[in-house]
Amino acid sequence: MDKKQMDLLHTIRTSTENLTNLQLDYWKIYSGFTSWKFWLEIAMLVIPLIILLLFIDRKRALLLGFFGLNYHVWFAYTNAAGIRLGLWEYPYQLLPFLPSFPLDASFVPIAFMLLYQWTLNREKNVYLYSIVLSAVFAFLLKPVMVYLDLFRMFDWVNYLYLFLFYIAFFVVSMWITNIFIRFEKKKPNN
Repeated sequence: MDKKQMDLLHTIRTSTENLTNLQLDYWKIYSGFTSWKFWLEIAMLVIPLIILLLFIDRKRALLLGFFGLNYHVWFAYTNAAGIRLGLWEYPYQLLPFLPSFPLDASFVPIAFMLLYQWTLNREKNVYLYSIVLSAVFAFLLKPVMVYLDLFRMFDWVNYLYLFLFYIAFFVVSMWITNIFIRFEKKKPNN
């Protein structure tokens, strides 16, 4: 590694450390335990987990969990990229280094897991109902979050794009899940 590359990496690391300290200071002042929005974030994390524990179909828990984890990963990566690119932000955070943790890890993936379970149990078209749930999140939940200053969008991002993101995460997660279901069905006999 030459000196120019090392200097640039050092600048990036130093800038990242400074940004991290700034984010931690912001969190302590605006998102800490004394904010009602902090407790709303706690509720958005804990309540869906409790609902999942109470209502998950235990016979399909691995399938639903795999699908939910898949959705979580796509949602979390995209959220992180959107934040880093300055396309949106979450002004109030449960954890200073995971700005959208309650949405990424609990609220949204669990809603889609329960939707998937519901459609499996009733033999409904999961893709159709995922469009409805995506619309609820993009056109109802996100505007409420904007109104409460829990979410802010910038540049070209709007509710329609968020709707398309929700649908895309669902479709990709379903495809990956279905690929693994096919793998399991085609496993060789021992």
